[in-house]
Amino acid sequence: MAQNIFTPLSNMEISAFCSQMAMILRSGIFPMEGIAIMLEDAKDAEEYALLTQIDDTLQSTGRLYEALEETQAFPEYMIQMIRIGENTGKLDDVMEALAVYYEREASIAQAIKNALTYPLIMVFMMLLVILVLITKVMPVFNQIFIQLGSEMTGFSGALLRFGTVINRYSLFLVLLTAAFAVVVLYMAKTTNGRKQFYRLAMRFSFTRTFMEKIAACRFASGMYLTLCSGMSPEECLELTSRLVTYDHFAEKIRLCKESLEKGQELYKALSAADVFTGIYARMASIGDRTGVLDEVMQNIADQYQEEIDQRFTSLLAALEPTLVIILSLVVGMILLSVMLPLMGIMSSL
Repeated sequence: MAQNIFTPLSNMEISAFCSQMAMILRSGIFPMEGIAIMLEDAKDAEEYALLTQIDDTLQSTGRLYEALEETQAFPEYMIQMIRIGENTGKLDDVMEALAVYYEREASIAQAIKNALTYPLIMVFMMLLVILVLITKVMPVFNQIFIQLGSEMTGFSGALLRFGTVINRYSLFLVLLTAAFAVVVLYMAKTTNGRKQFYRLAMRFSFTRTFMEKIAACRFASGMYLTLCSGMSPEECLELTSRLVTYDHFAEKIRLCKESLEKGQELYKALSAADVFTGIYARMASIGDRTGVLDEVMQNIADQYQEEIDQRFTSLLAALEPTLVIILSLVVGMILLSVMLPLMGIMSSL
């Protein structure tokens, strides 16, 4: 049977798949039977085709990770973790942890999307309103000034000339807007684009804080997932480092791995590399020394997630009134620059 290549699944779809598999495995059902059960409940043709291929490969190899890898619809990290779970006999635990991990990834991605989409829409609307004012409304007022034997000067005159230039080069403006939209889509939809966006965001102290917290959240979540699979600290760091796309944080992980190779304990290596700071570093220290570092890592990831959500919520709550105030001030300044001279002319008649 020919093998099909499927579109990569979203984080929420992966989380749902892992959650169902975890529930099936917890019930004592083998992966092959579990896929057959999921196949019966397939909701659309794409899902049915995907599960059918997984089922066919699973029946011939008996290995779930090989069946998932064959489809190319699942991320490499997930496949490697399932492989470890099958080899260690902890596939149910791994599936449950993967479900939580990819749900958290989906939550982070949605938070970033919300934080970027709303301001971009507001800025676009602001620019549109201002463009209409200076290209359509200002010329009307200019005709009134001319009929009254005067002309626009100062700030209003500069805006009128700017509007004339925009009208003259409107095609170029449309092309520039289209290019900007393409860049935004490239950064949002492609892997290389997201990497470029992250590098750009890391150049600003305001966004760097968000990026660092997101990286720390993903690192802690990945460490929990690998530690609870019974892997060594070195193996945990090696696998988890693949999750981090931020160069600055990846460098911290590299320093941590070097410290481990020199025989340093994990919590000391994490602290020395500045992977965790403050209360999180203290939690990691206690967890490592008491043998419950995997649980502590999950708690750290949960707390980072809550902090990220709160920051994004606060940011969005502050952006709306700020953008409305800016728009009101700009529109008010434009109208006043026209109305005040016009009222002066009318009063002198």
